Amino acid sequence: MRKPEVNLRTFARRLVIAFGVVSVVFLGVLAVFQKNFIYYPSRASEASLLGLATQRGLMPWRAPEGHLIGWKTPLPNGNKPARRLLVFHGNGGQAVDRAYIAASLPADWEVFCLEYPGYGARAGSPSELAIREAALQGCDLLRESSPLPLFLAGESLGTGVASWVAAQRPDSLAGVVLITPMTSLVDVAAYHCPFLPVHLMMTERYDSVTALRRYQGPVAFVLAGRDEIIPVDLGRRLYQGYSGPKRIWEQRDASHNTLDFAPQHWAPVFQFVLDHAH
Repeated sequence: MRKPEVNLRTFARRLVIAFGVVSVVFLGVLAVFQKNFIYYPSRASEASLLGLATQRGLMPWRAPEGHLIGWKTPLPNGNKPARRLLVFHGNGGQAVDRAYIAASLPADWEVFCLEYPGYGARAGSPSELAIREAALQGCDLLRESSPLPLFLAGESLGTGVASWVAAQRPDSLAGVVLITPMTSLVDVAAYHCPFLPVHLMMTERYDSVTALRRYQGPVAFVLAGRDEIIPVDLGRRLYQGYSGPKRIWEQRDASHNTLDFAPQHWAPVFQFVLDHAH
């Protein structure tokens, strides 16, 4: 008896369909669980964080309702600050770990480090929407509580947060400092996963290019020349596309987490935004 011939065209079509189904399922899983690949919060009780903050020279920053939303620097000898800085940290750790940013500034800066939902002792879970809302709330609390000039600083993922807040309050902020910035989180993901259609998959986008089109105040860009997390070219591209007062610094031998925060490196950075503050 003659064996039936194999229809190669039908076989190939079924193989393509099966591969497509598996791919769609795989990409769907990545899309649904993308936050697990983006946010790496450190969690701790408020009591333990209060002790750690004291060791690092920080005080609790609370919302009017009383819950902890971050940390702030005490002013030496009760001196009054000349200006305020609101800091948005990266995707890992927690706000109390960013005391080094405050240590790089002169004593007349009052520094506030915002904690993200789901980080430290703060309730909630992290997402772009939740972090945006918390960041804008923190910004507005500082604006409403004092007439002092308010500056923003973002670090890594926090540069996307700072850019977005600046776009929402363009006339209320004196300047912005972006540390290891990115054009968008999607561009970072595309660099590390060029084989995936991340532009279609990702809902967490942190699009700084679009946000900064709505802000025209001074922006200082600080890049790490050997950044292995956010390619330095993305920071350069963000700088080149910004149309307001701007200046760029690049620590050529620094990686993403090894920028030198010694005050002598940061004095010209913050002096630039001070000189061009509006």
